[in-house]
Amino acid sequence: MELNNTSSKWKVIASGIIPFVFIILMMVYIFGPGADLLDFGVALPEITIEKVDFVDSEIQATVRNTGPIPIEVVMADVNDRIQPAAVEPDRFLERFETTLVRIPFEWNEAEPYTIGITIEDGTRFEKKIEAAAPALELTFDLAIFFAIIGTYVGIIPVMIGLLWLPFIKKISKQKYHFFLALTAGLLLFLAIDSIEEAVEISDESLADSFNGTLLVSTAVVLSFLGLYYSGNKLVKLADSSKLTKPVMIALMISIGIGLHNFGEGLAIGAAVGMGSVAFSTFLIVGFALHNTTEGIAIAAPMSRGKLMLGKLAAMGLIAGSPAIFGAWIGGFVYSPFTSVIFLAIGAGAIFQVIVVILKWIQEESDKNLSSLAVISGFAAGMLVMYLTSILI
Repeated sequence: MELNNTSSKWKVIASGIIPFVFIILMMVYIFGPGADLLDFGVALPEITIEKVDFVDSEIQATVRNTGPIPIEVVMADVNDRIQPAAVEPDRFLERFETTLVRIPFEWNEAEPYTIGITIEDGTRFEKKIEAAAPALELTFDLAIFFAIIGTYVGIIPVMIGLLWLPFIKKISKQKYHFFLALTAGLLLFLAIDSIEEAVEISDESLADSFNGTLLVSTAVVLSFLGLYYSGNKLVKLADSSKLTKPVMIALMISIGIGLHNFGEGLAIGAAVGMGSVAFSTFLIVGFALHNTTEGIAIAAPMSRGKLMLGKLAAMGLIAGSPAIFGAWIGGFVYSPFTSVIFLAIGAGAIFQVIVVILKWIQEESDKNLSSLAVISGFAAGMLVMYLTSILI
């Protein structure tokens, strides 16, 4: 009997592996002996100038081969004037390989420049820089500057929003459902905002070969599924531990908001690096007003449990402090691909939190999600986020 079970098990495994073997054989044939079958038409080259740094008396362009064929970088120009250039480590690029093009040039801060790269067949690719700014160097003072900016736009606004907890704690059940729905509306706006930013960055800085929109969609869905599974585990953990369900839900909200703020920090750091944002008092106030609502999202579920200042402060730090780390990474080692991924992951995390909140409202309100309190709260959350976003 045991022998039959073992034989049956191996047959199941084999039946699952055999189709993959045939797929691999087919791919090996197409890209090997059968390559002539695909030898039609003309494969066009494509490169992407992912980043341009202005360093001392030099312009440095990071170039990636995003086309289907190998290419050779042969020439560089600035504002349509050919310039001598060094290519490191070499000028020959396989698909997705990168190189650094160093152009000696006396550039002027705040002036616009167009950087052009020409390959061996004469095709020219360019990237426009609206205002030249010195490349950021990792220094203690600059790291402190980014930490202060991240604190202003991340931690402080969230902590201010948490001050609404005593108010939410004393209101009636119907009004409480309004604030839970308000939280869901706030988070939905953040998720849509994250997706919009991710798609915008992919359109501006990623090559078409990366399929930016599909990359964002994939990261959002995978993030949602992964965190949905983890979230269910956290809720079950709450039932068998000293942590209450409201605390677990608040923790999930904090993680989702934290991932969003990390992506926001990446954008802030990159903007400083490109010299395109002046951090005026008005801008900081605008970010503060917008992100203060994130504190309400955390305070709403926490208001139905025992007041725990330590846990509340920890939630605020989880939600707000990633803006600091994002600003550091965005300012010193910015990558458009990384920014797109983290913004999309943040959106997926927030969608998962919205599902958890709506389930909780459904349980609390006798499975009624169509009450006036819930609908008006959801709409109010979206409207508040939109109005505060106008100030940024």
